[in-house]
Amino acid sequence: METRATGRSRRHTPYEFYKTLFKLTIGGGIAFWMITIAVSLLPIAAEYRAARWSAETVWVGSLPAGLVIGFLVSFFLVRFFGKIPTKNPIPKSVILSLIAFVIATILLETPASLGTSDALNYFLVGTMLNLPRFLFVGVAIGYLCQRLCKGSDPAVVASRSAQAE
Repeated sequence: METRATGRSRRHTPYEFYKTLFKLTIGGGIAFWMITIAVSLLPIAAEYRAARWSAETVWVGSLPAGLVIGFLVSFFLVRFFGKIPTKNPIPKSVILSLIAFVIATILLETPASLGTSDALNYFLVGTMLNLPRFLFVGVAIGYLCQRLCKGSDPAVVASRSAQAE
């Protein structure tokens, strides 16, 4: 069986890596989707949505977007677990999700807001509506990682579960 080295003494199978990655991605995507639905029911979100999208577009489109964001946060969390500061997986994944939030704000929210009549207002409202979604993705992925890995490095847990089978 082929193994991939993630450190000097830690080795795990690609199957266990992708299995953990899949579980964290699904959890992050569902968290993103649920928070999107909850936030879209707020009155301020109704005004923002009326100017830009319909409710159905937001609700349906947020699941694939959440899965992509969840995948990226999960991948970097599992792959670089030991290199991210702090020992707890929840702050690690929140740090990664905030990085994703900044990137998404720069690449997606800024250009979309420039096409409206009141660009600064829509930029600030959109940023404030996106912040809880990204934070909860980080919390959900960190919590799942903590439960799956029991507070240790995911690479070590993956190698131990492969040896047990």
